[in-house]
Amino acid sequence: MSAVIRTRNLTKMYGNQKSVVNLNMTVNQGEIYGFLGRNGAGKTTTIRMLLGLIKPTYGEVEIFGENLWDNQVAILRRIGSIVEVPGFYENLTARENLLINAKIIGIHKKQAIDEVLELVGLHKEAKKLVGKYSLGMKQRLGIARALLHYPELLILDEPTNGLDPIGIKEMRRLINSLARERNITILISSHILSEIEQLVDRMGFIHEGKLLEEVTIAQLRKRNRKYMEFQVSNDNKAAMLLEKHFEGIDYEVYEDGIIRVYSHLGQQSRMNRLFVLNDMDVIKMVESEDRLEDYFTKLVGGGAIG
Repeated sequence: MSAVIRTRNLTKMYGNQKSVVNLNMTVNQGEIYGFLGRNGAGKTTTIRMLLGLIKPTYGEVEIFGENLWDNQVAILRRIGSIVEVPGFYENLTARENLLINAKIIGIHKKQAIDEVLELVGLHKEAKKLVGKYSLGMKQRLGIARALLHYPELLILDEPTNGLDPIGIKEMRRLINSLARERNITILISSHILSEIEQLVDRMGFIHEGKLLEEVTIAQLRKRNRKYMEFQVSNDNKAAMLLEKHFEGIDYEVYEDGIIRVYSHLGQQSRMNRLFVLNDMDVIKMVESEDRLEDYFTKLVGGGAIG
């Protein structure tokens, strides 16, 4: 599988502050790549370097097998992007906005606007003023604009940011269809891990400007462990009872009386009875498995994403 994006020791410094540090990223042709990290981790700075909007302090960006800075204009013609919130003339319709953009980038194919509006599900709203669009509709219009020139690579910076659950679901469906049906390679950055987990083929985790790991979703699911989760009225007492009555038990204690037991699966009834007989309330007992948020938290050494 050929690499569409490859960076080598990509670094961006602002004075003495390192925003991105020796980043080595690979995005393969045809995949949806999730670029994940907390706000301020370096995602947007990296994307701006990939798009030639800012120059790295040092390091290389290779796109479609070519050095970005040696052939920037030709490479960028093959890329569509949304960086942060897409801006439009709100007193114009969606069609009028796209017509302006088509003229700017030299798109003369008359049906291009109709095609992209239908692709993002806005063809019935084409004559509506953008000022009356919801945030989700504006995000989809931003993708329509990014698709006007039929790009091979789409780079989306936080495209679900601020959307309600319905808007997130629509955006996820749209991105998936672009990759699967149009064979567009997609890099999508986000701090909303639960949404990315349902969408991507592979992901890279960035923290404090450093790329910690790249992993496929299949590899991640193999690593994530199943567990029994209890919520009890006294987690310290519960932990002592588990250690006393279940030899070699593997468990972790979280906030709010939550205990996750990773071993001795199938013995949850015995554990529940043990807690109750020792005067504890068992508020919750459920079988589950590690989520992407759990994996990220362990990877960065604690602390929630967001």
